[in-house]
Amino acid sequence: MKSYDVVIIGGGPGGYNAAIRAGQLGLSVACVEGRSTLGGTCLNVGCMPSKALLHASELYDAANNGELATLGIEVKPTLNLAQMMKQKDDSVTGLTKGIEYLFRKNKVDWIKGWGRLDGVGKVKVTDEQGTVSELQAKDIVIATGSEPTPLPGVTLDHQRIIDSTGALSLAEVPKHLVVIGAGVIGLELGSVWRRLGSQVTVVEYLDRICPGTDEEAAKTLQRSLAKQGMTFKLGTKVTQASVVGNNVQLTLEPAAGGAAESLEADYVLVAIGRRPYTQGLGLETVGLETDKRGMLANEGHRSTVPGIWVIGDVTSGPMLAHKAEDEAIACIERIAGKAHEVNYGLIPGVIYTRPELASVGKTEEQLKAEGRAYKVGKFPFTANSRAKINHETEGFAKVLADANTDEVLGVHLVGPSVSEMIGEYCVAMEFSASAEDIALTCHPHPTRSEALRQAAMNVEGMAMQI
Repeated sequence: MKSYDVVIIGGGPGGYNAAIRAGQLGLSVACVEGRSTLGGTCLNVGCMPSKALLHASELYDAANNGELATLGIEVKPTLNLAQMMKQKDDSVTGLTKGIEYLFRKNKVDWIKGWGRLDGVGKVKVTDEQGTVSELQAKDIVIATGSEPTPLPGVTLDHQRIIDSTGALSLAEVPKHLVVIGAGVIGLELGSVWRRLGSQVTVVEYLDRICPGTDEEAAKTLQRSLAKQGMTFKLGTKVTQASVVGNNVQLTLEPAAGGAAESLEADYVLVAIGRRPYTQGLGLETVGLETDKRGMLANEGHRSTVPGIWVIGDVTSGPMLAHKAEDEAIACIERIAGKAHEVNYGLIPGVIYTRPELASVGKTEEQLKAEGRAYKVGKFPFTANSRAKINHETEGFAKVLADANTDEVLGVHLVGPSVSEMIGEYCVAMEFSASAEDIALTCHPHPTRSEALRQAAMNVEGMAMQI
């Protein structure tokens, strides 16, 4: 039985970052991962491959819909889907190999196999040949991530009815793709296939898309996606799906009750969210239990059992790679006796459609529910010079500030490259900046980022470019 200071179960963004930080701090560390590659869902079948396809499909769409012709670039694109998938896979391979390098650099042992607890301080690992080994550690970190949530009445066959993993590797462009779920995953993957030629229908149980985001931002994004050709059926539930030949027959009903209707597609993507991957982890051997959602409780990343820690998608908070990374750093530094906190109020969220939606902090709906007095500063990208010359003027920047102190409470952006701009406000809000602080900060011209300053200026009605 090999002993370590720390053993981490799971090699995704939480697990591999925890392992690297442990190595940097001089701890002996092993990371147990059963996939043939490191990186977890994010690098292998999530964030990274979806962004590769979003980027490629955006370029194809620009050439195919006349956008490039407007710029004086006349081409007639031909879709080579196999090559598009290959470049996606090549990019993923390069990233996963990069983590292997970082493990070697920081003296992290990758134990290849599926890990489970075997009592306090012990982890049992089963490799692909079925060979079982045991590890011992003073501290064990559970970072096993999440998996797609199944939908009752809709059974995945991974051919015609697929999850997000299947939607990243289709061998043909669907004629009609029905996406069940209008969250991040459904909208991003729906965007990919819409750009490549699919008719896309999004079915959502709630009466809005992007639950949890600022309502005005979500409505703006929906209008844009609808203009691009996506069809939305909101306030609607899917009660049944049956594969008939090369088609799927769906039964839909109003969420509030009412007459059923039928819908046919050749592919159906189930994207109603993700659930913690906590099955088969041997939790019972240490007396750990999950809640009804399958999540493990934590207090400062500590579970209820001394020496066992939990980070990432298996515990509370948004299921985001950067949240898992933040928790990984904090968790390991606490194990090493250092002080570290995660500011859960300032974890940004992004939807990588076109336009993008990015946000951090409170929404207007949350501030109203809290009864907190606030001011709003908005600035449209139609008035931003760089966005205008780039023909990408949809959306706006919105800043919510405390009515009394002017502290920035929330920022919501819909527009071009806003995923790259939200970080400015993450930093500002971490230092409790006021809207005036941003309004007084010089921004380069001409850039899209000027919209961030103009929105802050407009908290007091002082935007100069509208």
